[in-house]
Amino acid sequence: MDVVVDDRLPVREGKLMFVRSEQRNEFWAPLLEKAYAKLHGSYEVMRGGHMNEAFVDFTGGVGEVLYLRQNSMGLFSALRHALAKESLVGATALSDRGEYRTEEGLVKGHAYSITGTHKVFLGFTKVRLLRLRNPWGRVEWTGAWSDSCPRWDTLPTECRDALLVKKEDGEFWMELRDFLLHFDTVQICSLSPEVLGPSPERGGWHVHTFQGRWVRGFNSGGSQPNAETFWTNPQFRLTLLEKGPGGGWGAAGARGPARGGRTPKCTVLLSLIQRNRRRLRAKGLTYLTVGFHVFQVRSWLLGLWDSPRSRALLPRLLRADRSPLSARRDVSRRCCLRPGHYLVVPSTAHAGDEADFTLRVFSERRHTAVEIDDVISADLQSLQGPYLPLELGLEQLFQELAGEEEELNASQLQALLSIALEPARAHTSTPREIGLRTCEQLLQCFGHGQSLALHHFQQLWGHLLEWQAIFDKFDEDTSGTMNSYELRLALNAAGFHLNNQLTQALTSRYRDSRLRVDFERFVSCVAHLTCIFCHCSQHLDGGEGVICLTHRQVSQVGGTGRGAGAARPTLVGSPGKQPRE
Repeated sequence: MDVVVDDRLPVREGKLMFVRSEQRNEFWAPLLEKAYAKLHGSYEVMRGGHMNEAFVDFTGGVGEVLYLRQNSMGLFSALRHALAKESLVGATALSDRGEYRTEEGLVKGHAYSITGTHKVFLGFTKVRLLRLRNPWGRVEWTGAWSDSCPRWDTLPTECRDALLVKKEDGEFWMELRDFLLHFDTVQICSLSPEVLGPSPERGGWHVHTFQGRWVRGFNSGGSQPNAETFWTNPQFRLTLLEKGPGGGWGAAGARGPARGGRTPKCTVLLSLIQRNRRRLRAKGLTYLTVGFHVFQVRSWLLGLWDSPRSRALLPRLLRADRSPLSARRDVSRRCCLRPGHYLVVPSTAHAGDEADFTLRVFSERRHTAVEIDDVISADLQSLQGPYLPLELGLEQLFQELAGEEEELNASQLQALLSIALEPARAHTSTPREIGLRTCEQLLQCFGHGQSLALHHFQQLWGHLLEWQAIFDKFDEDTSGTMNSYELRLALNAAGFHLNNQLTQALTSRYRDSRLRVDFERFVSCVAHLTCIFCHCSQHLDGGEGVICLTHRQVSQVGGTGRGAGAARPTLVGSPGKQPRE
């Protein structure tokens, strides 16, 4: 992003308040800091955080965290390799009471840069040294191998002169075992995932990037696979191809299948980033706890996974890997997976949490990756609705209310439906009413706009009975409402298949504050969709075409009910075929 800033920098008593150089005429760093603060909304929200946030933002690289208590094997080699690749490397000594200085000169709760590694010999003993830098430019380690440590005198002069700088500049050396004793995490940001693993032998890494959002009541289903709402989380299908370009094997199996006929595994790096979250700190919000699951999808299930109808299927999948749940901006994990099909499901720890996210997929072998989504379509035959003869009592009631006009207005339709839907109320704890505005919408969809004749009411009544049966199926607790997470499945049952973006818009429009959808809201939503699809299908004679509707036209087509004008569709279709967006 381009960020424009002027050269006015905040000062106190004539000195720069934040980032500053020892050289008083060097200003690129505070200017860059000002642009970064402007991007996030203020200097205040920049206070605190993890190094990898800035590392990734400024480089577009891949951030990974190594937890030293769990993973110290091979650390020295990994750091040497990362620094040789010019990666950004930092270390943190965690603290539960803010920043404070220890007796050894380290600052707990503080971030340090790792700027170098070196091996030296004391007699026959090999010592592995790390060079660290305190960004303050002062306050250094005073333990073994510090600037004043006598151990330096035992080294050859040329080695000592090349490594040791006796100056209070914030940079110092310490032995690896002391580093592991005092530091908790290492954060590495590299421009290529190969820093912590082998470089692919047949070319670079393959990358896919997805942007998404968890929305309360729609696709924020929580992190527990056995939860009722887990299946609603965003889902991405990853297919690792068995052979690389030109028919050769990928990096993990450059010589073909392993002995015994087993297919070699492939390294996949998954990176989940919470987007635009830091700017919300001004409102008291922090990073959510997030992570992701990786499930293996068997070939026989692939045909069932073309749309998000995976509620019953997810529990059958074998979990291939998962990331830890972490309240960090960036959660990454390396997975070793065999060629095949996988499902990546990013989630928040708690259902209902909302945030924007970016998911990046890096693999050393060629892969395909797509978001699981539906193509917008509708079953035009089911939209015609069943043409059922009215019961005698209902037809007489219609004629009584219609009078000499033989047509119902909105208030008369409301009175009729109030009586006709009476039997359904006995099975719910809340009355199943249809409001006046929704009745006006039904007149727009099924009548002449202002009134409804008997044959039109017959068509409407057939639809209402069908919609009522669908609603009752998803009103499992007979509360008179269904969970907004169920709206997609209910619309599928009504003959509509909608993509994630449109379903999210409809869910946000028709749910209430308790994430519930009552019968009237469901009727308004389905009637609106029915009207738009039927209207557009009438204007697609002669082959495929495009119909563009203004917001006002959508309102006229879809009626003026609760959801009128909720979408601005561009529909494409063919005669006798399902219209699609």
